[in-house]
Amino acid sequence: MRAIANLFRGSPFLPLQEHMERVVECVHKMDDLYHAYTQADYEQIDTLAKEISKLEHLADLTKNEIRNNLPRGIFLAINRADLLDILSLQDTIADKAEDTAVLFTLKKLEPLPELKDDLKKFIDKNIQCVEEAHLILKQLNELVEVSFGGKEAELVCKMVDNVALIEHEVDIIQAGMLKKLFSMEAKLPYTSFYLWIQIFRTMSSLSNTSEKLANRVRMVLDLK
Repeated sequence: MRAIANLFRGSPFLPLQEHMERVVECVHKMDDLYHAYTQADYEQIDTLAKEISKLEHLADLTKNEIRNNLPRGIFLAINRADLLDILSLQDTIADKAEDTAVLFTLKKLEPLPELKDDLKKFIDKNIQCVEEAHLILKQLNELVEVSFGGKEAELVCKMVDNVALIEHEVDIIQAGMLKKLFSMEAKLPYTSFYLWIQIFRTMSSLSNTSEKLANRVRMVLDLK
């Protein structure tokens, strides 16, 4: 892997983008996790959880390398603290993907037909929200070239609004799933009921944090 210190010589955002690539790899595994759950393939769920944990660890290594090699002074196009805040939010997304996978391994959850379709939409929307935030990060190099202004900045602001919209859609799906879950409360073991609550909450952090990440980039634009 190229040294992070060398990456900073080209663009301060290349290391962030490289880290975000690893984060997205973690999140994309959520789809595989869903399919393993619907097939009641508990062995595959355990395997995927380990794979996601490994990917999260690789993202952590990249994060630590960035922090250890981050230049000080006038060499950065944005404030050092802003860059570290963006990095921290990206790191949180990978953490939540790992946490979600671990939750699925705590108990052999039986597939619930009542939640199958909604859960797929929920996972897809969370993944989409992360992907949209990823696209914003990819725009940062062009923003540097135009001094964080012009049509490029307007485009990024629209993309930030789109992330917020997707996050709102996630909230609506989650509310519907919670209603269905509570309607099944009497026939579900308490441990399963509680675990589903935790899964919903942790997985929704993917979109919640993606929205925070997008807004953090917008704040950088507003300061320029």
